[in-house]
Amino acid sequence: MLNERGEEVADGEVGELFSNTAYVFNGYWRNSEKTGEAFRGDWCSVGDMARRDEEGYIWLVDRKSNMIISGGENVYPSEVEGIIGEHPSIKDVAVIGVADEKWGEAVQAVVVLHQDEEISEQALRDWIKERIAGYKCPRTIVFIDDQDMPRTATGKILHRVFREQVARPT
Repeated sequence: MLNERGEEVADGEVGELFSNTAYVFNGYWRNSEKTGEAFRGDWCSVGDMARRDEEGYIWLVDRKSNMIISGGENVYPSEVEGIIGEHPSIKDVAVIGVADEKWGEAVQAVVVLHQDEEISEQALRDWIKERIAGYKCPRTIVFIDDQDMPRTATGKILHRVFREQVARPT
């Protein structure tokens, strides 16, 4: 795993995962800029952020394109989604970064509640603050219906589409 300067990160730290195998592709079709971003010599990245534990196991953290940088701190949406998803009222959640004048980006959560469940934005934010660092806590929470969550055919949430359709500036 490498940091943004291309230096290997220590075990336990998050960095961009690069690999070099006989099966690495040659590059993106007619997109030399994207190909250049994906390769460091013979080493290739597909945009995954990961950490290696003390036993050498690799743990995927999130996609680089989903990472939120708020006040100079990296926030991985999958971590925040995991915490919020533990709340008994929450059926589904997506976390994205939205433009913020002070912090660059702010964390925004979009949640779907289980049928017949209710919780206020402030009550949910208070619950989250007890479980996660303050800079990772969503500054805004948007409640939507399940059918309004953009998904792929296999049910994966489309964060990119979501940012375009649902995000509101803070």
